Amino acid sequence: MISLTTGLTGVLGLAFVVLFALLLVVLRVVKEPRPGRDLRPLRAFTHLRHAVNLTVESGKRLHISVGRGEITHPRVASAFAGLSAAHKMVELSAASDRAAIVTAGTGPLGILARSTLHSAYHTAGHTGRYKAIYGQVSGLTPFSYAAGAAFTAGADDVAVNFLAGSFGPEVALIAENGERHQALTVGGSENIAAQAVLYAAAEESLIGEEVFASGAYLQAGGLHGTSLLTQDIFRWLLVVVILGGALAKLVGVLP
Repeated sequence: MISLTTGLTGVLGLAFVVLFALLLVVLRVVKEPRPGRDLRPLRAFTHLRHAVNLTVESGKRLHISVGRGEITHPRVASAFAGLSAAHKMVELSAASDRAAIVTAGTGPLGILARSTLHSAYHTAGHTGRYKAIYGQVSGLTPFSYAAGAAFTAGADDVAVNFLAGSFGPEVALIAENGERHQALTVGGSENIAAQAVLYAAAEESLIGEEVFASGAYLQAGGLHGTSLLTQDIFRWLLVVVILGGALAKLVGVLP
């Protein structure tokens, strides 16, 4: 019985993934999301885009930190969302006199940070500005990573700190140091403790799944907006299924 239940759960999960992927492809073809109309306004991203644009004029730099998630663990999804947003932010600010810096807390994420930076500068047509040192592993333990990233966040030439990844409560060190030096700090994480800390310490916090929507709000690519639209459709389908099941049970159709 247990194996049968497990097998059924696996089949349903696979069907869910396949259906989601198909709907994602269909919507990408037939509908191009329009950020001004299809996404609800979020103050954090409005401020972030404005601040990123100002870095070029002010001659300051961006600091993006993507946390310590292991790339084989589901929690790394927030770091991937951060890297996706970082690509667009670096592309927008590539002409700035001071290059963006991406900090990470694990070796693999450090490699991905460097790859993201190189790709962003290449896309912006400023490949010569890229240097590998701009993608940094600031520490390999929670507090050594936070201490290193906090040092970067509080530098005088940093205008924006964007924190998106798997953090713990130690993220307070990064956010607080950025705020102390009057840099805009926007942060989000899948970790509940980190969310609570960022809500209190950062000027703008991303609550819940807002961190995963960063690519869509920063217009990192049409697929990001389509993904959000697909998620909304599935939410409504789940609501209909739950309400339909409750009604069927109420009228006696289901035991």
